[in-house]
Order: sequence, then C-alpha cells, then structure tokens
Amino acid sequence: MSLDVKSIRTFIGAKDYKVSREFYLDWGFKEIKIPQNMSYFFMDDFGFYLQDYYVKSWLNNSMIFLEVKQLESSLNHIKKLDLQNKYKDVKITEITYNDWGNVFFLHDPSGVLWQIGEFNT
Repeated sequence: MSLDVKSIRTFIGAKDYKVSREFYLDWGFKEIKIPQNMSYFFMDDFGFYLQDYYVKSWLNNSMIFLEVKQLESSLNHIKKLDLQNKYKDVKITEITYNDWGNVFFLHDPSGVLWQIGEFNT
C-alpha cells in the first residue's frame, strides 16, 4: 500500500507576524487564515504554514527551495515587486549558475532563506 500523498508543507515562523503576512501577500501568495495566529500561504497547489512564533536560531537556519520553470523571469518579477525596499532585512541575490542547476536567494523579513531555482535536466 502506498501513502497516496497529496502534499507536503513546512511550517515557518515570523519575527513580526503582520509584516510577514504582508510580505507573502505582496510576493503573490494567497492566504487562508487559521485560528491560533497561523496562516496557510499558497500558490497553485504549493504552500506553507506561517506561524506567529519566533525563535531566531530556528528561522535563521530555515531554508525552503522553490523550484520554478523560468528562473530569469521569476527573478525579474520578484525584483519588480520591490520587496527588498518595502521590507527591512529582505535581500535578493542575483542568479548563481551551477552544474546541477541555477538559483537565486531571497531572505524574508524574519530571516528565512528561500532558494529559488531550476534544475538542469
């Protein structure tokens, strides 16, 4: 018997829950509010839970890999959103080209590192 998996979702915290919610909405995620100061953020069939909970060492060591189909256009789209100027501590890098694929990095307002990339096939 298989598990018949439908999704896998991570939980991340927020240094300032209101600011993080605004950041993810501005990025383009949709939100479903859940009681106990939590929200589910998603794009299409993919998402994560954002909690009103902060432990600096946990969030500064949290990484999420978001695979996209067109990396350069994804980076250009995110840059146009001007998130790094709207939110303190948000950083966006340029694309790094590797043997396995290509990636750029985005730090959210709480220190969570998003690796946004595409694999070489």
